[in-house]
Amino acid sequence: MRSVQRTISIMLVATLIGSGLSGCAGRATGIMQPVPEPVDPANVVSLLVATTRSSTADESIMFTGGRNLKTGYADIGISIPKSHQAGEVEWPSSQKGDPATEFVTTRAKTIDRSGFFGTLHRMMRQRKTGQVLVFVHGYNTTFEDAVYRFAQITHDSKAKAAPILFTWPSKGELLAYPYDRESAVYSRDGLEELLQDLARDPAVKEIAVLAHSMGNFVTLESLRQMTVRNGSIAPKIKNLMLASPDVDLDVARVLIRGFGDKKPKITLFTSQDDVALKFSTRVWGSANRLGAINAAVEPYASALAKEKIDVFDLTALQAGDRLHHSKFAESPEVVQMIGARLASGQSIAARGAGLGDNIGLFVTGATSSLSHAATLAISAPIAVVDPKTRGNLTERAQAIAPTTEPDSIAAEAQKQKAHRPTAAPQPSP
Repeated sequence: MRSVQRTISIMLVATLIGSGLSGCAGRATGIMQPVPEPVDPANVVSLLVATTRSSTADESIMFTGGRNLKTGYADIGISIPKSHQAGEVEWPSSQKGDPATEFVTTRAKTIDRSGFFGTLHRMMRQRKTGQVLVFVHGYNTTFEDAVYRFAQITHDSKAKAAPILFTWPSKGELLAYPYDRESAVYSRDGLEELLQDLARDPAVKEIAVLAHSMGNFVTLESLRQMTVRNGSIAPKIKNLMLASPDVDLDVARVLIRGFGDKKPKITLFTSQDDVALKFSTRVWGSANRLGAINAAVEPYASALAKEKIDVFDLTALQAGDRLHHSKFAESPEVVQMIGARLASGQSIAARGAGLGDNIGLFVTGATSSLSHAATLAISAPIAVVDPKTRGNLTERAQAIAPTTEPDSIAAEAQKQKAHRPTAAPQPSP
């Protein structure tokens, strides 16, 4: 009975949210077909793709939300317009696109594993670095959404690390949360295979992994498998960035403890006013999601310090929409700072001059305490939901999940039982 009620809750919420998507009708889909117009090579962001998605003969789509047992690879080029505003994706309004004002695809070809690593080596030589950045996206993300958003992150961060997108079979549909969750489990072998291959490659000197939302589940599962298989996580994996993890707190604890002592530097990005994660907590009726905890209070503070996990609390960051889960993508300074840190080879949580005075961003955990928190402008730059739905989700999601932090899970349960409409969101204390 509880399972049925949960399914009904998911469908009801998604239907309410989806009913407001008509405002996105101006954005084109099927935009992976390269444009015929000449484009300045200096404006093109090159990235590599490894995917567990099924391929399609439709060149405007390339990869679907279906699952493939064999990992596929692609070489992609996305042109960024000179008028680009940092933190935004200027989505093409037609399949042809306008390179002068919009992101457009300039190169999109499937390649084999040998071609993937040959291209990676060329990219690293051009960038004069042995670093790679692997990005794992979240729920409700089509192939083109993941590609275009990661191209924006790569461009705005100015990171020298060679960008690799690991994209798993999300259907890119609001009602497909259960399917996406199963696809995340399905894809852990594919991500582990990619990370193992990168770690064994002599040309690769350092690996950073950035995971967002449900992509954190894929990532944690894959690294746990690597630990079991190898005895530890590959030493080349230096930085693991967990952005707004949509992962049950207890599950995350078990997986991270399973990494053992030889684990990468882990940085967790949280926001206590994250509406999307509050919704996930309510729907699944589980413990709080890892990305929504208050890391400054017990029992979280001690547990995080014990695991040597640094936490950046972004609750006070006034950027993005009212879902409070797209702050990362829409703060240009934050995107640029994370790129600078990776380029310098520093830990993401390394101390230094930041933008805390301007954006109210605080780091707690292993490198500092609440009483003398360092103010650093560092985050994980990716939106919680497919950008085409982001603007329309806000008001409807807020009607279901309040943005204020509950005193406890029990208090949250009482609110649900009351069946009362929620008040307008208030600023976090």
